[in-house]
Amino acid sequence: MYWCKIAQTTSEFEAIAQLNYETFVEEIPQHMPHPSRKKVDRFHEENTYIVVYKELELIGMVAFRDQRPFSIDEKIGKVEQFLLRENCAKLCEIRLLAVKRGYRTGRVLLKLTQALNTFAYEKGYSAAVISGTTREEKLYKQMGFTQFAEAVGAEGAQFLPMVLTRQVFEQTLQHRVATEHSTFYPGPVKQLQPISYSDVSHRSLSFRALYERVQQKLHHFSSANHVGIIVGTGTLANEVMLAQLKAQQLGKGLILINGEFGERLHKQATRWSLYFDIVAQEWGTAFDHKELARLLERDSYQWMLVVHGETSTGTYNDLESLVKLAQHYNIKLCVDSISTFGAMSFSLKDCYLATAVSGKAIGALSGLAFVFSQALVQPTPTLPAYLDLANYQQGAIPFTLSAVLLNNVDVSLQAYPARYKQLQQRFEALLQLPFMRYQLPTAHYPMLVTVKLPSTFANLHIDLALNGLLAHGDSHYLRQKGFLQFATIQPDFDDALIRLRKILHYYEQVVGA
Repeated sequence: MYWCKIAQTTSEFEAIAQLNYETFVEEIPQHMPHPSRKKVDRFHEENTYIVVYKELELIGMVAFRDQRPFSIDEKIGKVEQFLLRENCAKLCEIRLLAVKRGYRTGRVLLKLTQALNTFAYEKGYSAAVISGTTREEKLYKQMGFTQFAEAVGAEGAQFLPMVLTRQVFEQTLQHRVATEHSTFYPGPVKQLQPISYSDVSHRSLSFRALYERVQQKLHHFSSANHVGIIVGTGTLANEVMLAQLKAQQLGKGLILINGEFGERLHKQATRWSLYFDIVAQEWGTAFDHKELARLLERDSYQWMLVVHGETSTGTYNDLESLVKLAQHYNIKLCVDSISTFGAMSFSLKDCYLATAVSGKAIGALSGLAFVFSQALVQPTPTLPAYLDLANYQQGAIPFTLSAVLLNNVDVSLQAYPARYKQLQQRFEALLQLPFMRYQLPTAHYPMLVTVKLPSTFANLHIDLALNGLLAHGDSHYLRQKGFLQFATIQPDFDDALIRLRKILHYYEQVVGA
């Protein structure tokens, strides 16, 4: 099995120095021999090395660098004098491409090229330059590089200044080296079937039948009395929910916060100038319901707002206990169930308001927001029409709604109730990975697992991406906390899990965690 990573350990840098010596001293006489048979590159501290392994053996490498001057600048002068201006906006240099003898196959080169593409392309470089040995001119041309200046270097160790521009890469090479990605994102959900255009009008009878069918299914799965279907995101769904709290002037509320999305609700509620207190817990910790009861006993709250499944940590907040508290103290419970709806079976019938979306656990396309309620609400002329829940409860379809999105939800809901069991089984399979010993000590729901990475695994998120495995770690709050997440909701989960298990098997041995 071939796989790639960013070099980070002492043993990896030792292997790189040995491969550097074998290639650029013994094979290509670019440097003088040395008894150590190791060659540390003079830009070593600035290089990022992408290495390729055959199981546990480091067999190849390539170095990436974007600090000036480049090594090629020192040979021919600043490369900008030879290149078109539009290609010089953001340059990088690729160096030290080397593969052990016996492994110089197209498969290994492709693996390195794909990894380099994943690492560098997303950073937005306008062009990459190299000093390519004349011995491998054909290879570099196959990779899309073209010579832009005269060859340099001594006889037997000549190098060609070559460039690969972003434009050429996109037009001729990108599709050939594209990595087939498998995702562990908690949304949006990959769609395996092509999405077709629909000319069905949202005013037609056939659309009305589709709309009512989806509504009925959502009623069934939520046990809520009413549901509004809105074109938008989970953030919009929560805006509609908060707008109702504002419009109904319910009085003082309580917002429970134990993660990023609780904090977002807090910020949204502040924008609506709602009157509330907060209970803020450390991220990933459960609320003390006895303490909540004492707080509710002391003060007169009219509503309580909580995130059911806190996506930032994977924490599951016990809805049943919160419902009992709300009923006991006659409080209107409002719930963000965006991450949990479709991931597990639960009832919203005792929730005053609740929100969900199409593009999470349900497995449908992103783009539809759902707002559930116990009762019909009265129109509020002071609210923006699009945020007035009453407009979505009056029977008529108030605004343009996509038949494609609605039909996609209809089809996705056909997977239930079997999908609940499927997600639970996937969740349990994830937990069997030895790597999951780093998971947060919290009550997870079966949509995703969150791990707190040790320092030795700091590059894991990038390293998995180099191998076509996309875990959830790009969000600023995840980077800040050192969290990495693996969701169960993607259609290619089973194949992705097999690949993840293999990579982690070797990765942990190499990194030595």
